[in-house]
Amino acid sequence: MGTTRRRVLITGATGTIGQLLSERLADDYELILHGRTPRTPAQKESLRRADLQDEAAVAALMTDVDTVVHLAGSASPDSSWEDVLSANIVGCRNVMQAAVSAGVRRIVYASSNHAMGMYDRHGEWPVSSGDLPRADSLYGVSKVFGEVLGRFLHDEHGIDVINLRIGWTSGDPFLSDLELLRAMWLSEDDTEQVFRRAIEARVLFGTYYAVSDNPDRRWDITDTMLDLGYRPRDSWTERAGGEHHTEPDVIEGGAPSPKDWPKGS
Repeated sequence: MGTTRRRVLITGATGTIGQLLSERLADDYELILHGRTPRTPAQKESLRRADLQDEAAVAALMTDVDTVVHLAGSASPDSSWEDVLSANIVGCRNVMQAAVSAGVRRIVYASSNHAMGMYDRHGEWPVSSGDLPRADSLYGVSKVFGEVLGRFLHDEHGIDVINLRIGWTSGDPFLSDLELLRAMWLSEDDTEQVFRRAIEARVLFGTYYAVSDNPDRRWDITDTMLDLGYRPRDSWTERAGGEHHTEPDVIEGGAPSPKDWPKGS
């Protein structure tokens, strides 16, 4: 007798993290992939298109869905108010409300380090998930909105909500020379792991930092490890050396942050 796989909707499946999860979760979940522009031949056949401003179109994505992994939205810290209003505030509300209305069990919301980025700008570390939000941009403000909306919907309607404050996801931590970005690096393998944990964890609500096991990390992931069972396996220092990379230079206490953070992030 076969086992029914959980049906997982990934919004924004054409982005960096969306493509990664689309490939790596396909063997274990029945995936519904949402996005605008297909990035792969497979997505040309399977991608579900829906304008997040269109409530009816968003609602149509939710049929028999167990978990929504909500990645879609404007992703740049330089996003304008118009961009975050339409994509990250109205669009986020439509996705979360549609999930509630459809009886979805869980939302995994892709928040961001930028929800707390003023701590980073001023070097006020360590930062934990329980600290008051201090966004560093309108993009960060929109991510705080999504977290708070998730809290309200959990309290009001009982839907599970897991907010992940994602660091910097990249296949190569040496794509940037900025120490702050390397310190918050989240490897591809650890990205997969933390999202899997968020989908499967028994905890019903929480907000958690998602970064790899970097020695200069200044963001507390203790609750991510305890509540979600996340065990980061990678560190940017392990990728150092070789033909193109120098030996790791870990600065005790971390390097001073750029005064114009998050520009360039």
